[in-house]
Amino acid sequence: MITIAEEELQSLDSRFRANLINCLTGFKSTVLIGTQNSKGETNLAIFSQVIHIGANPPYMGVLFRPETVGRHTLRNIRETGFFTINHINSQFVKEAHLSSAKWEQSEFEALHLTPEYHQNLLAPFVGESNIQVGLKYAKEYPIDINNTLLLAGSVELIRLKSDYILPDGFIDVQAADSITCNGLDAYYKTTPIARYSYAKPNENLEELPYSKTI
Repeated sequence: MITIAEEELQSLDSRFRANLINCLTGFKSTVLIGTQNSKGETNLAIFSQVIHIGANPPYMGVLFRPETVGRHTLRNIRETGFFTINHINSQFVKEAHLSSAKWEQSEFEALHLTPEYHQNLLAPFVGESNIQVGLKYAKEYPIDINNTLLLAGSVELIRLKSDYILPDGFIDVQAADSITCNGLDAYYKTTPIARYSYAKPNENLEELPYSKTI
């Protein structure tokens, strides 16, 4: 095992350091965020900085990098007040990665993905996604240590197949073929190991089902 101290980190090649630090958190969820501007022009972007904020009331958050360049997703959310979070699956992982390129037209059009609208929510869902969430802008939280921004959205709409939901509300993301990522450019399928009951001191854990087929 090697040790890399803070002073050594600063002397590393910038791309090496970026890859190293981005991998330190381990596997992350990776999704496509769909938005549109006030003119109805759509945008699609890949994000791996999406977090659960709370379940009651339900909120999710997205971390945005500093606004040193145009952030179309952030601008569109501010304009319309809505956005969608769409799980990526193995059928369109290359297209999802390509959404990070600087396209001159909508990423939906450039990557041949399907924009869908549901229940008057002013943001497009990705038709190819098996788990889709529609959100409404709630609040921004500037993070001054590095000029990033955490944007919170309230969950307004959830779309997924009933086959993915267990009786206790647990979602079988493997059945949905949802992928995960490591760093900035590596994508993985998931393999379940175990799901356990609520932990209490001196009590045996019970193994819980993580799939309707188990």
